[in-house]
Amino acid sequence: MNQRLKDKVAVVTGAGRNIGRAEALLLAAQGAKVVVNDLGGGPYGTEAGDVSVAEAVAREIRDLGGEAVAETSSVASLEGGAAVVDRAIEAFGRIDILVNNAGIVRPARIDRMTEADWNLCLDVSLKSSFATIRAAAPHMIAQRSGVIVNTGSPSGFGHWGMSNYSAAKEGLMGLTRTVARELGEFGVRCNLIRPVSHLTTTHTPEIDQTIREAARLGIPLLWNRPMSAPRMTALPEHVAALAVWLCTAAAAQVTGRDFFVQGDEVALLPEPEAIRTLFQPGGWTLEGFDEPANRDYLIGDIQNRFVREA
Repeated sequence: MNQRLKDKVAVVTGAGRNIGRAEALLLAAQGAKVVVNDLGGGPYGTEAGDVSVAEAVAREIRDLGGEAVAETSSVASLEGGAAVVDRAIEAFGRIDILVNNAGIVRPARIDRMTEADWNLCLDVSLKSSFATIRAAAPHMIAQRSGVIVNTGSPSGFGHWGMSNYSAAKEGLMGLTRTVARELGEFGVRCNLIRPVSHLTTTHTPEIDQTIREAARLGIPLLWNRPMSAPRMTALPEHVAALAVWLCTAAAAQVTGRDFFVQGDEVALLPEPEAIRTLFQPGGWTLEGFDEPANRDYLIGDIQNRFVREA
């Protein structure tokens, strides 16, 4: 088999289960040496960690003839981010690929969300990527090459009961665009993928009840598009194919971009753009916005989709 990543060294966070595990296995199948990072906790971030989870995936890779080591630090801190990168340097001498897949959910409606819900979700689902990128960047800059793939979510476009997760995942897109700009001159690329996965459909019974009510009112709960693909969620190996493909030479010109994957569908999402622009000589005032022609052009056809029409 053509090994597209032969002798590359990859770090995958959250690699003990699901998408992260599939990414680690596929990277190894493509010839990469893999650091399998996973604390072994559950999707809510409150469950006790099981350090055997990462080792099981690393052993699976080795049993298949690949090279892999386990690393069980929590990457929700700068120390943990540094530890996982240091493990790659110690075991394999370099780091070429960083796939940030660690994340948790702590669902609650915004008026019921606790500070702990917010902080823990942001630490694991956003800060962890900062921590690993910060640690990996000096090595990638020195070798003038590297690829980073961050795992976002369509939750970033709006997801009922997930304000913390939504903020974290959309924050990853801003991080991705900025890292692509900052490290591009050193030959380092950074992209983001948004899989529809198990985490984006994890809810408490309270949220499930409110979701049913919101559905009755016709309120879109996640993004604003139908789940039109043949399968509602992408299988882990299909998400992994996108993530790993972005690490190969075939995608060498792609950086700072945003990809969506759901079921059998994959999409390149547009970069932000102004869709309506007005100019007011001397600057804008309340009266300027109130002028009928200005108001009608800027917001005249916008409706509140989140309430039931009378």
